[in-house]
Amino acid sequence: MAEILFPALFVLLALGLPVAFAMAISVFVALSFGSSYPNLVVVKEMFSGLDSFPLLAVPFFILAAEIMTGGAVTLAMLRLAQSLVGHLKGGLGHANVVSSAMFAGISGSALADAAGPGTMMIRMMEKGGYGRAYAGALTISSSVVGPIIPPSITMIIYAMQDQQVSVGSLFMAGVLPGILITAAVLLANARVSHKRGYASGAPMPPLAEIARIALYALPALMLVVLIVGGIRFGVFTPTEASVIAVFYALFVGMFVYRSLRVADLPAIILRAALVSGAVLLILGAARAFAWVLIIEGVPQFLAETIIAWDLSPIVFLLAVNALLLVFGLFMDPLPGVMILVPILAPISFALGIDPDHFAIIVIVNLTLGLTTPPVGSLIFVVSSAVNIKPSALIKEMPPFFIALMGALLLITFIPALSTWLPTLSGF
Repeated sequence: MAEILFPALFVLLALGLPVAFAMAISVFVALSFGSSYPNLVVVKEMFSGLDSFPLLAVPFFILAAEIMTGGAVTLAMLRLAQSLVGHLKGGLGHANVVSSAMFAGISGSALADAAGPGTMMIRMMEKGGYGRAYAGALTISSSVVGPIIPPSITMIIYAMQDQQVSVGSLFMAGVLPGILITAAVLLANARVSHKRGYASGAPMPPLAEIARIALYALPALMLVVLIVGGIRFGVFTPTEASVIAVFYALFVGMFVYRSLRVADLPAIILRAALVSGAVLLILGAARAFAWVLIIEGVPQFLAETIIAWDLSPIVFLLAVNALLLVFGLFMDPLPGVMILVPILAPISFALGIDPDHFAIIVIVNLTLGLTTPPVGSLIFVVSSAVNIKPSALIKEMPPFFIALMGALLLITFIPALSTWLPTLSGF
């Protein structure tokens, strides 16, 4: 069936079908023409992929992010970011990057970062004299930290595929790599801003003003502390944490910032339901796709072949980086995790690679695929949000892609970036 499955998938993706439909239809085609299994198996496997208690965390985290992304919360983040770095050369660009890092602690999604505060920052940067295409490319690059800094939907799905890691350990493992990626994009923005003369034009605010702005943004920033701290100290499970995050977001929106009204809730719930439905449809289709690979023996064959090569851990990780970067050109992170992790994670564990370290490498690689054509979801989200041609965004991407690749190599060669905090936290 594999000889039918992959060509069918690539043809359907080339025709522009959404990833979920492309995977599900390719499985139907493979079963119809390459096996004696009934097509009803596809539906069964899709349901099995969604019949999971930990997976309940995904729609609840999405709902919490939708509640928290109200005007007051987003503006609080942007004001804090601008007060901290807005006075530097290329200050609005720096504020864009820092606000994405802070917003990552709420959304857990690169696409949400780009569509929310990222879109607002593009308009602010354009008014400040930056090229719109450059502002869009910077937003695409800074949004990469969305699934890296906890909470992260991708990390939840990864933990379901690899029993060697937990959601809590992955949340801790993503903090330092997320900060490193943020620093890399800041350096790239500083270099381009100096070259093009993107000045700040704004003086550094007094420390008292910065403290006041930080205090105003603190309730929103405390969400990630509540989630990670509660999971670390065993107060609640990741699924329970997602529900608590929803109630915390409601409390902050209604009673702290007072920007959320009861009348706003139906629209918020509808948006969260639509996003959750799309994510879960992808996960169900990916489960059916992975099932075909398993019964065909593809994971076992690849594992035996790679182990027989007797690669060193470093060479293996470099090969995985290359594989995942190519895979990310055509596949979004969530199906990528469900298809590839059951194949690659056991091999990495057999080679003595720390599971948390390997998980972060996989997640960062697949997330970088959101910034590259032909799929490049971040490119098309930003393109449609602020009316920029994708080709214009892609032309501005090289400095940032180089910075992101440099961060990826550091994460690959310095395991402590991914393992120190989980070890320190007792995971």
